[in-house]
Parts: sequence; C-alpha cells; structure tokens
Amino acid sequence: MGNLEEKHFVLPASELRALVDTVGKRTEELTLDLSPEQFTVPILDIVNPFLWEIGHVAFFYEANVLRHTGYEKELMPNGDKLYNSFDVEHDTRWSLPIPDRAGTMEYTRRVREVVLERLGTRESDARSTYLHLLAARHEDMHAEAFTYMRQTLGYAAPSLSPVVERKAASPAGATRRDIEFTGGPFRIGAERSAEFVFDNEKWSHDLTLAPFRMANTAVTAGEFAAFVEDGGYQRRELWSEAGVAWRERAKLEHPIYWRRDGAGTWLRRNFDEWLPLEPDHPAVHISWHEANAYCRWAERRLPTEAEWEFALVKASTDHSPSNLDWLNGGCVPVDASASDEPDAPHHMIGNVWEWTADPFEPFAGYVVDEPYREYSEPWFGVPKILKGGSWATSSRLATRTFRNFFPPDRNDVFAGFRTCAL
Repeated sequence: MGNLEEKHFVLPASELRALVDTVGKRTEELTLDLSPEQFTVPILDIVNPFLWEIGHVAFFYEANVLRHTGYEKELMPNGDKLYNSFDVEHDTRWSLPIPDRAGTMEYTRRVREVVLERLGTRESDARSTYLHLLAARHEDMHAEAFTYMRQTLGYAAPSLSPVVERKAASPAGATRRDIEFTGGPFRIGAERSAEFVFDNEKWSHDLTLAPFRMANTAVTAGEFAAFVEDGGYQRRELWSEAGVAWRERAKLEHPIYWRRDGAGTWLRRNFDEWLPLEPDHPAVHISWHEANAYCRWAERRLPTEAEWEFALVKASTDHSPSNLDWLNGGCVPVDASASDEPDAPHHMIGNVWEWTADPFEPFAGYVVDEPYREYSEPWFGVPKILKGGSWATSSRLATRTFRNFFPPDRNDVFAGFRTCAL
C-alpha cells in the first residue's frame, strides 16, 4: 500500500492554512445561500442531501487529517457511521440522524477551526502537507459537485467571488480543424517528483502511440444539434447496446437540459433559467453514451486517454486561457481567445471535462494509497475516463495527469468531448 512516510513534498503551514481557508469559503459560497426548502432534495442517484454532503466534507478532514496527525478528540460522535461515504449506502443518507442545519454548520466550523489552529502551532512536514492537500482536493471535488447539483435541481447559479464577465463569442467555426500528431514514444502518468498525485495517476510509464488526428476543439452545441436533428437519438445503429438501454430508460431524444421554444429554436437550461443554445459553445451535460453515438454518426471516434495527454503535451500545451475556477460562470466558446497557431488545441484544460474512449483501469503496478483507500480501487472497470477539467473545476485538479471518472450514463456533470479521425 502507498505509505504516508514516502511523501516528499513540503509546503509551509501558512500556505496550508490559506488553502484550507480558501476551499472552505468556496464551499460556503456554493451552499449557504440556499433556502431551507432547497436543502431538502429528493432521493436521486446523482445527488446527495446537502446537509449530509457538507458534513461529509468536514468529516473527511477529521478522519484523514486530524486523526493522522495525532489529534485524538472526536469532534463528531459516530462520525464514521454518519459520513463515511464508502460505508454509508447512498439512499440511507436521507434518513440518517445527522445534525440539523445549524448543527452541521457548527460541526464544519469547529473542524476547520481545529485544523487551522493546529497548522498555526507547528511546522508542517511531508506527511502533514500530503494530508492537507488531499483533504483540500477532496473538498474541491465536492465544490464542483455542489455546482452541478444546483444545475440538476434547477437552483439559481451560485454567486461566487471573483466572477468575471463572460467573454464575447467568437465567430462559429472560425478555427476548427484536425491536428496531425505523429505519435511515437510517450510517457503517460504522473512522475515521482510531482507535488501531489492521486493513486490512480501512478506512475509514469512508457508507451508508443500510432499517428492520429484530433480535433482542435471540443464538439460544439451547434454540431451536436445537427446530430440530434438528423435523428441521432432514434437511429439504433449509432448506439451501443448499453447506450440503447440507457437512452430508453432515460427517455431522451436530445441532451437532458435542451428543449424547443415555440418557434422551434433550441434552448438550454442554465441552472434556473432557459437561454438560447449557444452554437459555438461546447456541448455540455453529455453522457459517454451520447458522445459515442455522435462519433458513430460523424464517422469519428473518441480519443484514448494516452492520445489526449499526448496532444496536450506535443502541441505546446493549451494556447487558450483556461476556463477554470468558476471564473466565467459557465462555458465560453470553444475557440474563444484562441491562438492563431495551427497546431494549438483549444481549451483542453477547462471549459468542459472531455470523455475519452478508455475505461477507468489502474496502471501496471498500481498501489492503493493511504488514507483514502476508497478513492480509486472500488471503481475500476465500468466508469470511463474524463480529462481536462470544466469551468467549475479547481485549477488544483486540472492537471495533465488527473484522471476523472464517471459511469458512461452520467449526463449531469459538466462533460463534453472532442473527437479523432477514424
């Protein structure tokens, strides 16, 4: 198993304090404006009760930071039975005897207070640094989840600081083309010198890629609308067997948050309001099944994880500003502020997560990391890998080697895709 004593990177306690404070304030901004009625959510497979999830985030610090750095006082009696996400079945989270809103906020405040107090009274080491970075990234993930939960439930868009004005749309299709990649030797995965990685990123290893051609932008909403209007959801030959079963269960004939207005124009639901569909923005809230069907229709394919990473590295990285950290309050055009360089992929980091063809599997020699044993190992197999990050992803997570993963039927997350030539 991964050993905490093997960690090598050290951040000053003052920087860790600032990090814990920053991620905590973002969680508050994403949740505390909600009314008591909005805190009461229906039982759905893709959401958690807000009170449970807020408590779970706090408990993660108690269980995985405080307990592993010598703090023995229990801040939440029976916390493991209430907030351990791997042991507490999803549907039972609505009926657990967790504290009410005031009690949950007090518990969250107390945990953060203790974490910050302890960081203010001792020097950090590699072990402490790793644990605090782990807990902060875990909270980053839940901050993004709180964001798409608000979308799922039709709540107002969060009001966050800072939020900059959305960029003006660039001309549709202005720079879209395939980029030629020669392939060849490549190292995928995280290097041992990395400041922080999750266990499924370990370790960097050599492979060889065949030449391939990848689109320089994600598939746009306008391009996806053409697939819909060509009967893409009704044409069984475009869908895998699992995709057909999902589409029939979901009863979808277009992406989940789309609808026609009286004039036949496509609208999309953006949190609690309906907006005209932006044809030059990336298609978003697209499941892997939908992305795969589109690829069959367009006579294209999804990139592999290795191809995606290779493209990011070999094309001199992403030449468009990263749309991360909630800064634009949503997606921007796929070619917004893009470089004129012909071999520059646009918005590979940020805007929307991008599905790849690959299932979520461990690299050779995978070893479970402590203390977060449940992060990767229980999920290998069915989920598909996503890369790059969305507009609601923390820049701390949006690295080349980060491997996000979701089941292929999830269309609630901020996910889209780009394609490769066959």
